[in-house]
Amino acid sequence: MRIGLLNHLREKKMTEKSNIVSINGTDHDIDTFNDEQKTIINQLRLCQTKIAQIKAELHIVEVSQSAYTNALIKSVEGNKEEQQAS
Repeated sequence: MRIGLLNHLREKKMTEKSNIVSINGTDHDIDTFNDEQKTIINQLRLCQTKIAQIKAELHIVEVSQSAYTNALIKSVEGNKEEQQAS
């Protein structure tokens, strides 16, 4: 279950030199992981970074959508007022 794994996998930096990962409430030193486990950690970090980037991009698009929606509303309402004044 990926979502469960991501919810239970939280990285903690105890110091700049040590990397500690908490998995299901148990802290693990990444330096003690085998190559496969380190690769998985790196892939998870890439996924987390990509998710953050996509969320930031989504926010930009949502703000743009809101601005375009407001511009359309102003334009349509402005046309109605012009037609009523004529």
